[in-house]
Amino acid sequence: MIIKSFSKINLTLSVVGKRDDGYHLLRMVDLPLELHDSVEIEKTGGNQGSYVTCDDVGLSSLKENLCMKAFKLMQQTYGFKETFNIRIHKNIPFAAGLGGGSSNAAIVMMAIRDILKLPATNEELAALSVKLGADVPYFFTLKPALVEGIGEIVKEIPVKKNYYALVVKPVDGCSTKEIYESSDSFDKFNINVEGVIEGLAKGDDDLIAASMGNDLYPAAAKQVPEIDVILNELRKEGLKIVAMSGSGSSCFALSDNFWKLKLISLKMEKKNYIVRLAKVIK
Repeated sequence: MIIKSFSKINLTLSVVGKRDDGYHLLRMVDLPLELHDSVEIEKTGGNQGSYVTCDDVGLSSLKENLCMKAFKLMQQTYGFKETFNIRIHKNIPFAAGLGGGSSNAAIVMMAIRDILKLPATNEELAALSVKLGADVPYFFTLKPALVEGIGEIVKEIPVKKNYYALVVKPVDGCSTKEIYESSDSFDKFNINVEGVIEGLAKGDDDLIAASMGNDLYPAAAKQVPEIDVILNELRKEGLKIVAMSGSGSSCFALSDNFWKLKLISLKMEKKNYIVRLAKVIK
């Protein structure tokens, strides 16, 4: 079984609190992208155990372990004895704030469910996946959504325009754990989440641009200063909806003008950034 494992960007990421267990409480507007990895999973025989491999030599053990944690969580929950080989073919940039590792983990859970015909709905798997990380539940919905809590509350929202996202990432990535920890020492932005949702529904790019924000941006930009350079370059190109995604280090510009983004993407590639151009999934 070979399955596409899609990515996402955050139009807003507002930190609204922190639980006693250290998890941050969030309000996010997430948009899924057609930019995807491919996850190949096959049931194996014998006693060799289960393995996760990846064709990206830059992949850290953290992301590899997230898929293995997804397998072990499924095994513990549903009590099966079957083993699997899981191969990840990467196209989503790593350590980028695009949810690549979380998406991979969600796909592994759904693939095991389907292969073994386990009695589990996507909603049940999403609730279970909170144990793996805050971004994982979103990928069981994969629609434009308001995401709240620690990522477990996902409410679909309408999007009027057919948007494309130009994703530009510096070579250096960001550690999600480190960025969240250091973000507590920075002031929070006045982010108008409702304004972003209204702007998406009406196709009002000015309202979206005026309302969006990311509370993790100051911490990420301090760790990777090139984030600021990329954001400024995208704005100089006349793009309105420009921000950093997630915990960084990817930046993005959103527009319904594909060819404008395509021309800018070629400029960015010449500057040795990691560049992707993908359609937003509605």
